[in-house]
Amino acid sequence: MSAVPSTASTGDAGPAPEGHKAEHHRAARHGHARPEPHVIVLFGATGDLAKRKLLPGLYHLYVTGLLPEHFRVIGSAPPQFALSDEDFRAHAKDACTQFGTSKPADSPESWKSFEASLSFGAAAPDEASALMTAVTEAEAAIAKRGHTVGRLFHLAVPPSAFASVVGLLGATGLADGARVIIEKPFGWDLQSARDLNDAVHKVFDESQIFRIDHFLGKESVDNILAFRFANGLYEPIWNREHIRYVQIDVPETLSIEGRAAFYDATGAYRDMVVTHLFQVLGFLAMEPPTSLAAKPLRDEKGKVFDALKPIDVRHVVRGQYNGYRSTQGVPANSDTETMVALRVEVENWRWQGVPFFLRSGKSLAASRSTVTLGFREPTLRMFQTHRKDAPGGAHNEIIIDFADPGSIHVDFMAKMPGPEMTLGAMTMTFRYEDSFAAANALEGYERLILLAMLGDQSLFTRADGIERVWEISEPLLTSPPPVEPYEPGTWGPDSVAKLVAPYRWHLR
Repeated sequence: MSAVPSTASTGDAGPAPEGHKAEHHRAARHGHARPEPHVIVLFGATGDLAKRKLLPGLYHLYVTGLLPEHFRVIGSAPPQFALSDEDFRAHAKDACTQFGTSKPADSPESWKSFEASLSFGAAAPDEASALMTAVTEAEAAIAKRGHTVGRLFHLAVPPSAFASVVGLLGATGLADGARVIIEKPFGWDLQSARDLNDAVHKVFDESQIFRIDHFLGKESVDNILAFRFANGLYEPIWNREHIRYVQIDVPETLSIEGRAAFYDATGAYRDMVVTHLFQVLGFLAMEPPTSLAAKPLRDEKGKVFDALKPIDVRHVVRGQYNGYRSTQGVPANSDTETMVALRVEVENWRWQGVPFFLRSGKSLAASRSTVTLGFREPTLRMFQTHRKDAPGGAHNEIIIDFADPGSIHVDFMAKMPGPEMTLGAMTMTFRYEDSFAAANALEGYERLILLAMLGDQSLFTRADGIERVWEISEPLLTSPPPVEPYEPGTWGPDSVAKLVAPYRWHLR
């Protein structure tokens, strides 16, 4: 079996020195260098995630020239979902046609070349030999050209299957020198996260593990680092002296959409807050890292998680939309929350006393992904009598919309034309789609798959960070407040507005 080289290369170049691995990866990523030749194995290749994101994402990376020059993609699934090579290629073509940024019909020659790299190999425990044969033959075909071959496994399977698939990779030796992408949710509580980490670490070193959160692959989330740390206008005010509150708000208009079995066992908190919103909070609240390499970046995020106070259930609202319990597959007495809003605190010098309000859920009034930073009132209040248009006195906010393609808005007060000193609310706006070439954009999964091939862990979660977030969640998971009903299409129960008082939600 071929070992994974320690760095990316632009062709057949050798590995960088050990001390420069992470920095080299980050530079390669921004220089659009290709990873080394790879064999990529998709577990769950016939599932919904692979169809909507992974197969279209791989083809888009290929069209943009960001996949390795030499690569093979092997689909894998239990025997009842197994496909022939030809059927898998037809399945991939359909996926890319339906959901891809790059469509096969746009460039038939490109598709023909890409699909030649696709094959299928079953992965049931009693058919491990079929997968081993598929991987070794694919690696041999690439190595025959004189290349060292990297190996990447993507586990697009139910969380209950993570440990068994990882065990299969260890027992067959396929894990040797490989990297593995593990989907969310990573555990259901602190003990299950520890158990899963232990099971994965028996086979893979932490440096080989890429726990994926597609939110962290969004250009606009990564842009939080650039917006804050690359601009002297904002970093000096990014603290409790100037910021009154922070909101991370990810409502959805969709209902559970046929996911009753998964969702009723999971709920909005486990599905969204632990997995996504806390990770965004880590980026917002971190201290400046010494560099954007993986270790210093993830170290600073880890310090934020260490400083999080355990969740106070008195500052949590759990809601359930009317009609949820009548959904097929949902128990009539279900206490699962379909939306959740909570207040959390980061107990360190920079953020002590600043509330972080997090909200997410289903069947709400809008589908948005926003971060809002509300700034303190100026000491001089000579304009107070004219402030009629901003309830709660929130005139100055920075709003980062991290739904693709993303935008940043700065709300401020300005004098309105006329003889009197009357103020009006104004907004300065930056939009990705108006400012940069859209063709250069990658979706979250595309960026993260590319980074995993490059060995860059900077936008992936780490074992200690995952466990710490579950640890501070224990009070809520152990003694959750009862769910409160709300009408679909609203912002949740009335108590959601009371949670943030005396402030108000930016989205309302």
